[in-house]
Amino acid sequence: MPEGHTLRRLALDLDAAFAGDRVAVSSPQGRFAAEAAQLDGAVLVGAESAGKHLFVAFEGERLVHVHLGLIGRFDVADGPAPAPQGAVRLRLVGPRAHADLRGATRCDLVTPERRDAVVASLGADPLRADADPDRAWATISRSRRSIGELLMDQAVVAGVGNVYRAEVLFRQRVDPFRPGTSLRRAQWQAIWDDLVALMPEGVVANRIDTVRPEHAPEAMGREPRADDHGGEVYVYRRAGQPCLLCGTTVRTEPMASRNLFWCPRCQRRWRPRPVR
Repeated sequence: MPEGHTLRRLALDLDAAFAGDRVAVSSPQGRFAAEAAQLDGAVLVGAESAGKHLFVAFEGERLVHVHLGLIGRFDVADGPAPAPQGAVRLRLVGPRAHADLRGATRCDLVTPERRDAVVASLGADPLRADADPDRAWATISRSRRSIGELLMDQAVVAGVGNVYRAEVLFRQRVDPFRPGTSLRRAQWQAIWDDLVALMPEGVVANRIDTVRPEHAPEAMGREPRADDHGGEVYVYRRAGQPCLLCGTTVRTEPMASRNLFWCPRCQRRWRPRPVR
């Protein structure tokens, strides 16, 4: 599933391609046809992301709410639009560019009030200036759920997905199975600060890179990662391979409906102190 950096990059691309222009809006697939007819010819004001949600604003305080889900894509390209290929749910055509939405789990015409309600339901987003990490900490510090689960809960931390979860916990040497109640405030702050640093880099590069310079392929004399997800990572989708730092075999196990990846040596299992 696309993570928060992908939606932020998409919002920036839509702004660059269409903001301020009158846009032809259609639904070649037909599932968004009635709503598209209401927007056709309107000025596209701008786009913003909140966690894994995207909102495209049109004049008249009308917004298209998009959630890509697992397989959705919103492709933006310069120049005139070709004939639609596949099930295009939403097509935008402006004087400079075009964009096609396919496979999204959500594509709805909503009001600003609905947008505000969705944003309010989300946890702290490391990519938003209005994020409140203390609000996330208030939930984490009271929860017996594992920090690996909590990071995937969009009502706690918005925009973090399976890759950032695995990587930030590895970078901070935190056991992903450790309950939220056992974390210290400083540990949570370090995780949050790392996300605030990493995720904007993902927006710029349009991929997730998490290895520090000293662990990059050229620094370590190793081959670059060969994976269709791209990006240099420590543990994500590296199960059965040696940890880049200690050589221990990276492990995987399902958690929160996704495969978790971690190094059992670098992220030693947390044990509660015995009661005396």
